[in-house]
Amino acid sequence: MAISPIDAIVIAVYLVGITAFGIRMGYRRNASSQQYFLANKSLGWFTVGSAVFTSNISTIHLVGYAAGGARDGLVIGNFEWMACFILILLALMFAPFYINSGVATLPEFMERRYCPQARTFLAVIGILGALLIHIGISLFAAAKVFESLLGVPMFVTIVVLSLFTVTYAALGGLKAVVMTENIQVVLLLGGATLITVLGVRALPAVGIHDLAALQHAVAPGQLHMLQPVIDARGHLNEFSWLAVLLGYPILGIWYWCADQTHVQRVLGARTLKDGQNGALFAGFLKISPVFLMVFPGVLGYVLWQRGAIHLANVPGTSHPDYNTMLPLLIQYLIPVGVRGLIAASLAAALMSCMAAALNSCATLISIDVVKRLNPQATDARVVRVGRITTGVIMVLAMAWSTQGDQFGTIFVAVNKIPMTFAPAVTTVFVLGVLWKRGTRQAAMATLYFGSLIGVIYFLVDLPSTGRWFLSAEKLTDFGGFVTDPVQGLGIPFMLAGPIIAGVCVVIYVVTSLLTPVMDEAEVAKVCWDHPLAFLRGPVTAASDPRVISLLLLGTISWLYFLLR
Repeated sequence: MAISPIDAIVIAVYLVGITAFGIRMGYRRNASSQQYFLANKSLGWFTVGSAVFTSNISTIHLVGYAAGGARDGLVIGNFEWMACFILILLALMFAPFYINSGVATLPEFMERRYCPQARTFLAVIGILGALLIHIGISLFAAAKVFESLLGVPMFVTIVVLSLFTVTYAALGGLKAVVMTENIQVVLLLGGATLITVLGVRALPAVGIHDLAALQHAVAPGQLHMLQPVIDARGHLNEFSWLAVLLGYPILGIWYWCADQTHVQRVLGARTLKDGQNGALFAGFLKISPVFLMVFPGVLGYVLWQRGAIHLANVPGTSHPDYNTMLPLLIQYLIPVGVRGLIAASLAAALMSCMAAALNSCATLISIDVVKRLNPQATDARVVRVGRITTGVIMVLAMAWSTQGDQFGTIFVAVNKIPMTFAPAVTTVFVLGVLWKRGTRQAAMATLYFGSLIGVIYFLVDLPSTGRWFLSAEKLTDFGGFVTDPVQGLGIPFMLAGPIIAGVCVVIYVVTSLLTPVMDEAEVAKVCWDHPLAFLRGPVTAASDPRVISLLLLGTISWLYFLLR
C-alpha cells in the first residue's frame, strides 16, 4: 500500500512542528546541567505524569497490545493496570528519597545507599536497556508498521524519525522532551480512541448489535482481565492471575521505580508533591490502554472471524500473524487523509519513547561517567557531552534497529530480556529503602549473582537452544526449556521472575547478616525507619499523595471487579 499525498503532508507537518516546538521550549545556549538534564526542576504534576506515561508507550505497545488483545484478550492489559500499583510505590515509597536527596540519576542514589560499584552497575544496565530495548527495538517495530501500513521503506522510517527526534532531544534536553510529550500524549490517546470508536461502529456490519452478541462472538475468556492458573490443556496459564500478581511487580518495580528513562521525569519535578502526584497521574492514564489499545485487538479478532478483514498466517506456519492486526484495523477503519493522523500518533508514541531514552542515556553518561571521572568538569562541558552522547546513542540504536529482521524470536526475547536483571535490581532497591540492615556487600552480591542466574535462565529458555535436540518440525512450536509446557518445565516467564527474585532476596539477606553494619546515620538518609513509615503523618488536603493513591487504588480495584 502506497502513502497518499494528504497523509504524507500530515505526517510531515507533524514532524516539523513537534521538532520546532521541542527546540523552542527546551533549547538554552548556555544551559546548566540542571536545566538540561532535569529541566531546572520546574515540572508540574501534569507535565510529569504525561511524560511518564508517554515515555512508556511506544510502537511496540500499540502493535503488541492489539496483537495480544486478538490472541489472548484483555488479560494482556494487566501489564498496564498492574503498573498503577507500582506507580503508587514510586510516589509514596521511592520518590521522597529520590527528590529530597537531590540526585540527578538513580545510579547516584545507589551510590548514596550502598557504594560506587552499585552506581556503576546500575548505570551500565540503564544505558544498555535504553539503547537495545527502549530505542532500538521500538524503532525497528515502528519501521515495520509504517512499511506495512503506508508503504514507506523501513530504512526511510528509521532515518527520518531518528533525525527529527535526536534534533530536539539533543538541543533541548529534558524540558524539550517532556513538553513535546504533553502534546504527544493527546495525539496518542486521540488516535487510539478513534480506532476504538470506529471499531465498535463497524460491529453491526458483521452482525454484532449489542454486548451480549459481542460476548458470544469473542473467544472464551477474551473479555476477562483475570485468567485461571491452569489452562484448558492442564498447563500453567502464561498470564494467570497468579503469574501477574507475583511476576509483574518484579518487572514493574525495576521498570517504574529503578529505570532512569521513566523516573527522570519525577526527578525533574518542581516539588516533592508535584513528583508524587505526577507519578499518580500517570497511574490514572495507565487505565486507558486496556480500552484504547488492547480492546481494539479484541474487536479486530471479531472482524477477522466474521470475514471483514483478512489475517494472514505467520510465514511458514499455520498460526495467524496477530502482529499485523493494528495495521489491518487502520487500513479497514481509517479513511485516506485521516490515516496520516493515525500515523502521526504512531510516530508520537515512538518519538516520545526514544526521546525519553536518549535523554536518560545522556544523563547517565554525563553524570555517572564523565562527572565521576572528572569532578571539576564545568556545566558547559557536561551539557556538551550530553548533547554529543544523544547523537552517538541514536546512531548506535539506528544500526541495531536495522538488524531486527535477523532474529526470528526477537519479540519473544524482548519480553524476557529484563528478567535477566530485574529480579536483582528490584531486590536491591526495595530492601535498600525498607531495611536498614542491608549492606553494600549484599547489594553487590545480589546484583552479580542474581543477574548471572537471570542470564542463565534467559539463555536456557531461548527457543534456539532446542535446535540441537529437536527436529525442525518440533522446533517450530518450541518455546524454551523453561517456559515450554511440553518440551520444557512449563513455567511461564512471569512465574520464573518471582523464583529468581526469591533467590536474590536470600542472597541479599544472608549476605547482609554476615557483613558489617553500615553507618546508621548515613543509611537513615536513604532508608525508611520501618516498611510502612511512608504512610505516616497527618493528611492536610485532598491533594495529599496518599489520598490520591487511595483513589487510584479504589478505581483499579473496581475495574478489576467488573472485568474479573
